[in-house]
Amino acid sequence: MSARDYVEKDYYAALGVQKDAPTAEIKKAYRKLARDLHPDKNPDNKAAEDKFKAVSEAYDVLSDDTKRKEYDEARSLFGSGGFRGGFPGGGGQQGPGGFTFDLGDLFGGQQGGGIGDVFGGLFGGQGGRRGGGRGAHRGSDLEAEVTIAFGDAVSGATVPLRLSSPGTCETCAGSGAAPGTAPKTCGVCNGAGVTSRNQGGFAFAEPCKACRGSGRVVETPCPTCRGTGASTKERTLTVRIPAGVKDGQKIRLAGRGGPGDRGGPAGDLLVLVHVTPHAVFGRKGDNVTITVPVTFPEAALGANISVPTLDAPVTLKVPAGTSSGRTFRVRGRGVAKKTGQAGDLLVTVEVAVPARLNDEAREALEKYAAAAEHDPREHLKGVTR
Repeated sequence: MSARDYVEKDYYAALGVQKDAPTAEIKKAYRKLARDLHPDKNPDNKAAEDKFKAVSEAYDVLSDDTKRKEYDEARSLFGSGGFRGGFPGGGGQQGPGGFTFDLGDLFGGQQGGGIGDVFGGLFGGQGGRRGGGRGAHRGSDLEAEVTIAFGDAVSGATVPLRLSSPGTCETCAGSGAAPGTAPKTCGVCNGAGVTSRNQGGFAFAEPCKACRGSGRVVETPCPTCRGTGASTKERTLTVRIPAGVKDGQKIRLAGRGGPGDRGGPAGDLLVLVHVTPHAVFGRKGDNVTITVPVTFPEAALGANISVPTLDAPVTLKVPAGTSSGRTFRVRGRGVAKKTGQAGDLLVTVEVAVPARLNDEAREALEKYAAAAEHDPREHLKGVTR
């Protein structure tokens, strides 16, 4: 991303704060936005993910007093609308209004200084590239899939994950140069990574084509990675699946993706989680569900029954006169939460009707039917169209 792009960004607007907002207010605004926009809370939502990145970038600058001061000075110098008109006192071409204008000066050139120094302080390197030195690029995000059991999704688990992805080349240690050699400073841009060209009375800076903006040239490429600094390799990662993960949810693991180029930060790893259905248990939000059959006498007379959970069984008291389909709640036996308070176990009882009866059971039920006074269909008598 160019220096112009950074200057034109309004980090204060991204966080929804005023320019004179104190650091505490900036931190509070960031936490709220990051919580609402986090990818784990908005799976497969590209708009929320883009806003999350923009908010994180804004906070990274405004939360640091030094970076914030440099950012404010840059916007004050060039205006919030970006690069308009010309700048006085430069060594470039004559622009509209009689001002001299040379965008090459923005990147410091060979002598240093200019806006390149400002953005070098803001984003950790010359040319405004974050997380590395000149020519550094962030690694690519990688995707993987993992299948876990229902119980592991509820309580969380640590699982091994095997990946085949780009990694730092072991032959050249990521430099891209053959063993015994080293990259050299680009002779076209003298290591600046940019060159200037004149057009229509203006001098424009653009990435150096000889070194592709890196500021250096690999004359003898590494035979293993062919000068890229990375090679495809298989690796096994130990991944922690958080408690409460849902089927189809994506988990973002920061810094576990592809390696950065020329010292840049690694990308992220996005893990798509598949949860194997359980034969007995189900899930409803943060609650675990189960259906338990009871006999007619247990429902009519009341009983204490044993109910399985994902750890140890619990005893559930079924009160007399319980109807089929009634649901009982067992506190704290559901899905674990980040807050520490787990969901509940929802137990639905169903009266089991035997398919066959022996003579003794049939006789007992016939006596019960003759003695029972309650008519469950009393409220339907007389109902007409």
